[in-house]
Formats: sequence, C-alpha cells, structure tokens
Amino acid sequence: MSGSTETLLALLDLEPLEVNIYRGQNRDLGTGRVFGGQVFAQALVAARRTVDGEREAHSAHGYFILPGDLSAPIVYFVDRLRDGSSFTTRRVTAIQHGQAIFNLSASFHIAEDGFSHQPAMPMVPDPETLAPELSLIREMSDQIPEPLRPVITQDRPIDFRPVAPLNPFNPEPREPTRHVWFRVIGALPPDPWIHQAILAYASDYGLLTTALQPHGIGYRTRGLQLASLDHSLWLHRPFRADEWLLYSMDSPVATGARGFVRGAVYSRAGDLVASVAQEGLMRLRKPK
Repeated sequence: MSGSTETLLALLDLEPLEVNIYRGQNRDLGTGRVFGGQVFAQALVAARRTVDGEREAHSAHGYFILPGDLSAPIVYFVDRLRDGSSFTTRRVTAIQHGQAIFNLSASFHIAEDGFSHQPAMPMVPDPETLAPELSLIREMSDQIPEPLRPVITQDRPIDFRPVAPLNPFNPEPREPTRHVWFRVIGALPPDPWIHQAILAYASDYGLLTTALQPHGIGYRTRGLQLASLDHSLWLHRPFRADEWLLYSMDSPVATGARGFVRGAVYSRAGDLVASVAQEGLMRLRKPK
C-alpha cells in the first residue's frame, strides 16, 4: 500500500469525540477549499459508525452549504433517525467554525435477494492501455502556477485513467460525456464501508467538469466559479475500490448558471455498482 493510500485511509478514519460526534481532518488538492468528495465520504463514514450489524449504505444525498476551510478540522454530528427491521436512516451535519457547511442523509440496508437488471457497460479501452492522469498532469506541470505545482503534482492514492484526456489549460469544445477508469493504489482491507467511502470520495472527482465540455471551458479558466451544490450516490452491489472501476459521466443540461451531471460506476466485469447525480454552480465572471 502506498503512502498516499495510507493517507486517504487515515482521512476516512474519523476521530470519535462523543456519542454520535466525530472529527475529520482535511487534505489539500489545490483548490483552496475542502474537496467536496472528502466531506461527503467522511459524513458517510460518520453515519456508518452509528449503524449496528451488517447493514451497508445503499443511498446518500448531500447538500454543500459553505466552502470548507482547509485549515480547520470538520466535526460531524449524526442524528439517528430510524432503525427499522431492514433499513437504517441517518442524518449528518458537518460543522466548521460553528456553522454547518454540509449535510447528508444516508440509508443503510441489510443484504437481500431480489429482481435484477441493468444496462450494458459502455465499450471503452482497457485501463492498462491508458495513461494515468497524474502522468499527464506532470507532463504539463510548467503550465501550473508555481505555488500550486507541488500540490497538483503530488502522489495520489487513486489512479485515474481518462479514456479521452482533457487539457484544463487549453480546453476545446466536445460532447458532455466522460469515461474514466479508477482504482486505489494497493490492496485495501475487506471492510465494505471502506470501499463505499472511497467510491463516495472519488465520485465527486471531475464530475462537474463534464458539464463544462460543450463550452470549451476548463476548470482552470480565469473567472470561472465552479462548486458542487448537491450530490447523490446510490450503491447497488458490492465491489472493491482497489480493483478497476469505470466511471461513465454525462451532462444532459446546463442552464441558469447550474450544470447537471449523471454518473454510472461499473466493475470491470460489467456490473453496475453505483449511480451518481450532481448539480453544481457554473458561473463565468466577466472581467471588470
């Protein structure tokens, strides 16, 4: 297991402060604020800590209220809304500096057999034939502002391999679809909550930028204000985050300074393991 992977696992291993109260630390990804996928994943972990027995998350829905401060830890308060015979419901509020910055509703379910169907996985090249995104970024490191360069080019716990890479510094208009293979570098413990939390973390990475593609704008475009507003995740089947997963994304609409993006996550065997939906702020400020 790489050092960066151990750092990610430590990020998800929340510190218990009191009954139903947990504290999480932050990792700087170069955006100047807490990564949305981090707070979403940590809130999901906090909720799972209060669930007894072998019940795993099947859905989680979050609202981003305020930008997270990288310099301060985040405290998570869990409300135990319901413990039913087969479903458990939790609500989580993330607090910084006495203010709510995020809230999450999550539901957990016992394992059951039932009807099954799904669409076919998209036909894309195998991950071994694609370059890691980190390698591509390091090749263009001279275009990254020097203060951000060490952060943007640092080792990553997750290996992302885009099927059709984008140049964020010189974007060209293209259809609002993306396909990215990803997996954690190194073997993970078997606990299902770890794999679910890591997928929750990764599900916010590069998702909203899919809605920028038709407009020829990259996330580094000057004057662009880009922020997740809400994020939903449905977990359909067991999976491993240290094995290749295909993240297929598309944006059917953008309007009113908001973009909407959908995602589907498939195992390499073609099983649909998770679905994602997000709306985000996309505002291009005109120079004064």
